Amino acid sequence: MGLIELCEQYFNTTNLYDVLQITDKATEKDVKKAYHKLSLKVHPDRVNDDKKIEATKKFQVLGAVHAILSDKDKRAVYDETKCVDEEVSLTDRDWSTYWRLLFKKITDEDIIAYEKEYVGSEEERKDLKHAYLTGKGDMDYIVDQIQFARTEHEPRLRGILMEMIDKGEIPTYKIFTHEPAKKRQKRIAKENREAQEAEELKSELGLGSGNSLELMIKQRQESRANQMSSLIDGLAAKYGGSKPKMAKRKGSETNNAKIKRKRRN
Repeated sequence: MGLIELCEQYFNTTNLYDVLQITDKATEKDVKKAYHKLSLKVHPDRVNDDKKIEATKKFQVLGAVHAILSDKDKRAVYDETKCVDEEVSLTDRDWSTYWRLLFKKITDEDIIAYEKEYVGSEEERKDLKHAYLTGKGDMDYIVDQIQFARTEHEPRLRGILMEMIDKGEIPTYKIFTHEPAKKRQKRIAKENREAQEAEELKSELGLGSGNSLELMIKQRQESRANQMSSLIDGLAAKYGGSKPKMAKRKGSETNNAKIKRKRRN
């Protein structure tokens, strides 16, 4: 299968520049930066086992796209013809080695430093706008696309998107302004599961115990849920519709119900 067809299959576009989310005016540095950023999201070593096959294919496609757009002659041919003049076999090249030769090994300190630089930046705002429009306001999609977007960051991200909506930069999607509480709780549950898996892997690798990430998330969960509920209520009030109904907890009773039950006994 040709590279163009593979791009369409895995990235829903036949345009190599769109795959890397850049324009045809991008510099060589822009091409490398875009490739680095996207390849980190789908790197086979950074995803769960159930996503490894697809991630590997996407990683290989990204490598092939970069190999063309970073080569002056190949890029010139593509710009003129919008075609790739050869069939691409993704397994013919070791794209992991190709990647490692381009980028230095990333340390924990690098990731922490990059997170501090990225969070709240214009780049994050741009990525957030793109994810909102592509996902049509679906917060599950947005959180999955934005780097470092843990659930405790959602109020801040929603605030940025609300500002864009108020300014007319992006349309209003009901799925965003009236997101069901259950949908938000599923994201929290997913994050908890992933945190538990990370702790178990950490233990298996003998990397030390320390505080459980899952426990830290659970400790923040109540205040985060209250913060999210307040924000969603505000959105519902502003954009019409009734207040989202909170799911009734199993086994919970009101004070009146408890009193009546005691009287019956």
